[in-house]
Amino acid sequence: MIEPCDLLIHSVSQLVTCAGPPGPRRGAAMRDVGIIPDGAVAIRGSTIIAVGSSNELRRRFRPAQEIDAGGHAVCPGLIDCHTHIVYAGDRVAEFEQRCAGATYQEIMAAGGGILRTMQLTRAATTTTLVAETLPRLNQMLRFGTTTAEVKTGYGLEQDAELRQLATIELLAAVQPIELVPTFLPAHAIPPEFADRPDAYIDLVVESMLPLAQERYRNSLFAGHHIPLFVDVFCERGAFDVAQSRRVLSAARERGLPRKAHVDEFTELGGLAMALEMEATSVDHLDVTGAAAFPALAASNTIAVLLPLVSINLGITHFAAARQMIDAGVAIALSTDANPGSAPSLSLPLTMAIACRYLRMVPAEALLATTVNAAHAIGLGGRIGALMPGMQADLIILAEADYRWLMYELGGTPIAQVIKRGQIVWKS
Repeated sequence: MIEPCDLLIHSVSQLVTCAGPPGPRRGAAMRDVGIIPDGAVAIRGSTIIAVGSSNELRRRFRPAQEIDAGGHAVCPGLIDCHTHIVYAGDRVAEFEQRCAGATYQEIMAAGGGILRTMQLTRAATTTTLVAETLPRLNQMLRFGTTTAEVKTGYGLEQDAELRQLATIELLAAVQPIELVPTFLPAHAIPPEFADRPDAYIDLVVESMLPLAQERYRNSLFAGHHIPLFVDVFCERGAFDVAQSRRVLSAARERGLPRKAHVDEFTELGGLAMALEMEATSVDHLDVTGAAAFPALAASNTIAVLLPLVSINLGITHFAAARQMIDAGVAIALSTDANPGSAPSLSLPLTMAIACRYLRMVPAEALLATTVNAAHAIGLGGRIGALMPGMQADLIILAEADYRWLMYELGGTPIAQVIKRGQIVWKS
């Protein structure tokens, strides 16, 4: 019996399903991306209803629309699980300072870095923030990103942080990339609290978090079952372990899922604290030592690695991805897109760097930006793989082999992007 479907994509050289059992991928399983040669995928509405060979699905389905992939590869839509793309202005001058030898910490101590973006973002209206961020999202879409986590953290005062949260919701409604909000008021110590960081944490815990949660309850995110995360930057010069624990503990008491920036420059003990707080992800981990890997591997927490930061800052040391994967840690990759430490919106470039400098193979890099990235933002089992019942987010590449995503340095090897069963971008 022939079944109707809304969209049938066929004649795919490699249908890279990333299919597997529930949960994030670990260890040797990170090398199996589930390729179906001469594959096809059938979509009804916003949901995948079948995957298989082109011959099988073309006999089985009568599509309202079909796409002949022309022997190109098809992968799940990419997921950028750690970004800071809502901000005003830029930090081009600081880039030149770093080229001349200044370190990230030196620039931050002189009032630059996050605090520079804070000044510009505080002064921006919601309309301005939407207008400046939309081109970034459009560029991400061209790079194959179909879902992105977006953090606040450049307001560092109550009204400005809530304005960033409102901006994320507005952006989610006016463009095709699915956004996941993260509340990060504890991103840096604002100048008003330079000598009173504990007082700022009081404000975050007692006032900002309740207001953010109330806004979330009435948001389109809650209506679509997209979580609101709470994050903290646990690092020397930002917030110590005790202060970070207060933020995440308050989030846990409110039933909000948690993330943490840890071990970017210094091992302060933030990783152990975040695992204690049952964080959904721990992000950066550039200096995390091997002694921490067994506890991380035994947890449900995803390790989100951000190699573009090291490249951009001219650092020759990278997170120990190879050792983490071999120890059983669930790894995700992300751009960390932001105006200072990672001014890039490209997950293909992120994967290319991870393969070259973090010693990951292409299959691991793809699973780290699909299945595992989905789990890092609480959407595992819903996006990140091409399986019946999952959301129809996928990319058609411009090449026959999915490894072109990592092979080409700085390119955009994407021919079409499909989100929720709809074509949202074509080259």
